[in-house]
Amino acid sequence: MSLPLHLRSYREKSKDELTRDFFNVPLQSSLPGPSDPPSVVKLRERPYKNGQEELQSMDINAVISVEGKEEVYAGRLSLLPPFLCFISLDRKSCRYTIPLYTIRRVERLNSRAGVFALSLATWHGMRIILQLTSLLPTAEHFAILLRDALKSQLSAMKQLKPFLPSLYSEYLLSSPVSTAAAQQQTDHLLLGTELNEKAGNVGTEAESDLRGPGGEGKGIYQRGLGEQFGFPGDARKMRERSKMKLWREYFMIHGRNLTLLRYPPFQRLLQVGLPSRLRGELWEVMSGSVYLRFANPETYGLLLSQNAGKSSQSTDEIEKDLNRSLPEYKAYQSEEGLARLRRVLVAYSFRNPELGYCQALNIVVAGLLIYMSEEQAFWLLEVLCDRILPGYYSPSMEGTLLDQRVFESLVHRCLPMIQEHFVSVDVQISVASLPWFLSLYINSMPLIFAFRIVDCVLAMGVKVLFQIGLAVLKINGEALLEVTDDGMFINLMRSYFATIGDSAHPDHPDPRVRAITNFQELLVVAFREFNVITDETITAERKRLRAIISDEIEKFSKRAAVRNLKNIGKFSKEQIGIIYDHYFSAICSPEAGPSTYPGSSPLPGDQFDQPRIQVDAQGRVETRIDHRTFRVFLSQIATWAREETVTTNAFIQRTDRRVADHELIDRLFFAWDSQNQGTLSLQDVVLGLNRVMTAGLMESIEWFFELHDKDKDGFLTKDEVIQLSESLLFIFRNEPGDIYLAAVSKFILNAYEFGDATAPEGSVDEKIPIHGDRETASGARERSDSSAGPHNLPYLNLATFRMVVLADELLENFFANDLTASFQLEQTGDEDYHQAHQRPEGLLGGLMNLVVTNENKNRLNRLADGFGAALGKHAEWRKPSLTKTVESSTSSGDLKARESLLTPAQQAAQFQRPTPPRQRSSSAVSQASTKTVESTTTIGTPDEKRSLADVEARYREESQMVKAAQEAVMHRPNFAIDAIGDSDDDGEGEGDDVMDEVEAFLKAHGDDDEGLKGEQKKVAEDLLKAEPVGKGKKKDSSSASTGNLVDL
Repeated sequence: MSLPLHLRSYREKSKDELTRDFFNVPLQSSLPGPSDPPSVVKLRERPYKNGQEELQSMDINAVISVEGKEEVYAGRLSLLPPFLCFISLDRKSCRYTIPLYTIRRVERLNSRAGVFALSLATWHGMRIILQLTSLLPTAEHFAILLRDALKSQLSAMKQLKPFLPSLYSEYLLSSPVSTAAAQQQTDHLLLGTELNEKAGNVGTEAESDLRGPGGEGKGIYQRGLGEQFGFPGDARKMRERSKMKLWREYFMIHGRNLTLLRYPPFQRLLQVGLPSRLRGELWEVMSGSVYLRFANPETYGLLLSQNAGKSSQSTDEIEKDLNRSLPEYKAYQSEEGLARLRRVLVAYSFRNPELGYCQALNIVVAGLLIYMSEEQAFWLLEVLCDRILPGYYSPSMEGTLLDQRVFESLVHRCLPMIQEHFVSVDVQISVASLPWFLSLYINSMPLIFAFRIVDCVLAMGVKVLFQIGLAVLKINGEALLEVTDDGMFINLMRSYFATIGDSAHPDHPDPRVRAITNFQELLVVAFREFNVITDETITAERKRLRAIISDEIEKFSKRAAVRNLKNIGKFSKEQIGIIYDHYFSAICSPEAGPSTYPGSSPLPGDQFDQPRIQVDAQGRVETRIDHRTFRVFLSQIATWAREETVTTNAFIQRTDRRVADHELIDRLFFAWDSQNQGTLSLQDVVLGLNRVMTAGLMESIEWFFELHDKDKDGFLTKDEVIQLSESLLFIFRNEPGDIYLAAVSKFILNAYEFGDATAPEGSVDEKIPIHGDRETASGARERSDSSAGPHNLPYLNLATFRMVVLADELLENFFANDLTASFQLEQTGDEDYHQAHQRPEGLLGGLMNLVVTNENKNRLNRLADGFGAALGKHAEWRKPSLTKTVESSTSSGDLKARESLLTPAQQAAQFQRPTPPRQRSSSAVSQASTKTVESTTTIGTPDEKRSLADVEARYREESQMVKAAQEAVMHRPNFAIDAIGDSDDDGEGEGDDVMDEVEAFLKAHGDDDEGLKGEQKKVAEDLLKAEPVGKGKKKDSSSASTGNLVDL
């Protein structure tokens, strides 16, 4: 199974990332370079080639004005290559994101002293004036960065011309309207472009095309299923034609698609509801997915072609849910509609195999495909999963659980009476709210209203989901106080959504009040009474609750992983839990570094940066560790697999631990790799440790022998004997005295003596006489080398090796007790890891975060060591691996250097020392080893058990609720109001009052901000008439450099 590794690697976003998220633009490193080949792999960080540097970002204060608009706005201008973004001071009146590849010319304008102004001409002919209201050197530096960024987009500008026809707004504005007054009006946006030349050839056909289904010869823009099967709702009642006229007028002044500016009328038009034909394009523009589609024109096609005919666990689940995806919409009653849905879901499952497929994705994508083409829906799905709704559809669904906890917190804050009542009757708000968030309300209310909520979510952010949810509870507050169980709660919500299109005040005498629907009332309450719920509110609550959710998910994943093990050997569940903790801790350790096993390149669509996730041929996802991570894991378990240096000085005593490296560790890794994959699963590690830690004397000797028998023929060659002795020396390297060194020397002597006597025929030729007591290990090796054949021939079998080990009392004790005891299962201290490592907030917390860092700790340690050395009280020694460590109370003056080699008399006395008799029975030793292992396990107190049980019960309840919500999402009620209307004729005078329905709740945001006034507005108006610097003068190099910054 896949472990939730991304929870440990989560980090708060940088300032640049937060700014890009606010403007809905991708990171510069995630976009392919101009010379990069198309790829289906999502780029985490694009490597820059020699001589190529990442373009610099910069923010500056500015004032913006647009030719044809009287409003002037002051705000913050951000250069986020390859985008230029602006937000007004009030963060709502004016906002835009313009890709640099849509800017055709940038000029500095002649203006009075102290004003640094730039004129930007876009692809669509729109002219934007920017006053940089900072110091002159700052403004000039910004202009230089802008120039460099523009030049880097030359190749992208060439791709713009073939891309634009895929957008419906281009087709819409290339056709003149039918009214005489509008026909006389010049579309200044088309001046200087090739679209203007084609405008007269289209005729008045587009007038009727504003509302009717598209067909052949009516543009080559990207189409959704609604073009062929009809859009939900009645076009006449929804006033589609009037909305389209209003949007056309807006596009004429404020730009369109890639160059769209958001002025106050944009918010009005948005909350009225987007026209069906424009909805798909505006979705991808507002969300920023259009930039990904532009930068990756071939990715979707490659995903489909490269994975054609492939099957996986995700594709099987997709097939099961296809027929349950908005079945009431007639497009999904046909093969064509289901085929489009299948292709988008399958393509994304292969692009993001870690996520694969999750229930509720089919509902969301089915809704998107009504208004968008397959490619448009694919890129919007990526933006939803990565940025707008992160973690909502991941295997652990931590994003969904986190936001449900945030929603409960907001209900407690804003609607305390409802919260208290629900607690008293044990009703979970998540029972109803989980499907709302998972399906973006598509599965809960009629489509024509749900898509208006989706409009607001993509335009204003995820806060809209919370505002709408709170408004639903507020409106139904009195009825909710009568709810006594979950069933009543769910039925009440269903009844409300079934009547959401009805009048909110059916008995009111005023017909205008009677015309207000429940949905309009919902928007009024959401955006007026809960406008205090901002993006900052959601971010702060997520940050506060993330640690709690992460710890619950990790605990649940731990128990699931332990339960899924097929064989736990002789370990108890508590011991398996400790092994899991060390396994998980090693994977998340920075010492493990990036994955190094074969095929460990970044996974396609790996949104959580989990390079140790492997996907098999059946699409099953599993977490495995490579060799480097195994070294970290073993250093936490085996005392001889780590270097522990104890340092004392005049102030402190500390222990520094680092991972050891030796061939013995490599041998263990490959011995435990039962499937020969070059990686180890948790099951492999458990079985390997089971054999090592529960082995008796004979079993320990056997597995240590097999560890060095490379060809598994039952014999060690002479080289392998030497390698085995080196492994023993590695284990004994930190032991005090020289008795272990003498034991290994004696082992080599006996190994060659017994080996020569018992080697297979042909392995040893002529025998040289042994020199009795004068024989040494080196002499035995020299004698054996002179008489034996090649060193890769069988030489020492298991029986002989066992006899050599038993001939030495110290080695016998090592294999009987010390080797097994060197593997210790100790608690990692990672219980509630995220809460324990949560960084403090506030001013004091920020100072602590700046001061208490690993780098500062290392500096303090070096400083203390320096003082200790100056005072003569600095000492370092390494902890032994097998014997007891030096007591911490021992002073540095009592420490002695390693003893010299023992004399023969001392050695004889050492080996003649009486020892208590030991049981040679493997079963008895095995039982003792098992007891030793169990004695190292620390079992929590009853209170800790109860708290863990509570956490597990809470998470299990939430998980079951998530599954129930996913299943509920699949069963969507039919709403008659979604029926596709046959009549799309508008009534007389309808266009005059189409904006009236949102005036009530727009007042909550105040009157339209007309921007700057007085002298500042006059300066902006003068700049619209100003000429570029150097115009009319002789064109020389200096004027060219100061006038046209960029002329593309």
